[in-house]
Amino acid sequence: MNANIVVIVISVLYPFAVWIGTRQLSPRWVSLFLLAVLLTRILSFKKSKMMFLAVAGGLILAAVALFTNAALPLKLYPVVMNATLFLVFAASLVYPPTVIERIARLKEPELPSSAVFYTRRVTQVWCVFFIVNGAIAFYTSLYTSDAVWSLYNGLIAYFLIGLLLAIEYCVRIRFKRRHDADLSSP
Repeated sequence: MNANIVVIVISVLYPFAVWIGTRQLSPRWVSLFLLAVLLTRILSFKKSKMMFLAVAGGLILAAVALFTNAALPLKLYPVVMNATLFLVFAASLVYPPTVIERIARLKEPELPSSAVFYTRRVTQVWCVFFIVNGAIAFYTSLYTSDAVWSLYNGLIAYFLIGLLLAIEYCVRIRFKRRHDADLSSP
């Protein structure tokens, strides 16, 4: 199995690993698991600013959990991921092209100006999503049970990501139809 796929699967299952791991083991041992995942991520993914921020934040949290034997730093990792994604997407609004525009140009290198505007709006929507999702992840880390934290960060958050992707896809189809009709009419 490809190392990238393994890292992605482990990352998705991370909240459940923390929930189960802290019930069976001390947080110190679970922090070693996080360190192993992060080191694997460093070795398997191409280097990028986003990966550096996420890995650096994760390493700090894992180190704090290792030395304090506390579960809270382990539970804050989804907050770090949302903050990192927000920073990357928000920075792309200040220093274009936006993240979404870059992705769109992989499929369609010559985007019309209306599509560039659309991708900017989608990037803004994702920024709001990362703020809200990160705030909920932070709240569940501090104020809810481990089971609720794991349920939200390991299932509900991914469902919401999928839902946002599906909604955006439907809006994009409608947007393209409307703008293709505008471009083809005299």
